[in-house]
Amino acid sequence: MAPNLLVRPAAPGDLAAVADIYAHYVTGTVATFEQHPPSTADWRGRLDDLAERGLPFLVGEAGGEVAGYAYVGPWRPKPAYRHTVEDSIYLAPGHTGAGFGTLLLRALLESCAAADVRQVIAVIADTGSDASATLHRRAGFTDAGRLTAVGHKHGRWIDTLLLQYTVPARDQ
Repeated sequence: MAPNLLVRPAAPGDLAAVADIYAHYVTGTVATFEQHPPSTADWRGRLDDLAERGLPFLVGEAGGEVAGYAYVGPWRPKPAYRHTVEDSIYLAPGHTGAGFGTLLLRALLESCAAADVRQVIAVIADTGSDASATLHRRAGFTDAGRLTAVGHKHGRWIDTLLLQYTVPARDQ
């Protein structure tokens, strides 16, 4: 399973590749509800914000190129939610189905424990493919609900699945 993937913290030099990967999903799929791909500068702002918050932003590198990325961001802005995050994970089109998603998600969840995260929420567009939900369930996420017809993109209404993962407490 994906033995040649190096998972490491994202660096500014990775962000053009991150922007390209995400642009594929923004413009050609309903996997994200974004309508316009963020620029590399936008991604730099996101990387800086997450670093300030002590939250992980990881890339998976294969053969010297960024094959995917994963990060967590705040679930909601209210202070009581500070230990709950939402995950995002995207793979470059040529790197799906090789186990990279599993390695990235596993590393992300391990990083969450060190970041004092208690709950990770996955908000998954119900695109007709079970790949993302299956990936999350295999990692220990459980179903938390469905929101019907909450997104409209490419001329269709899309549901979202909510899955939740409880981060194991770190050893004291």
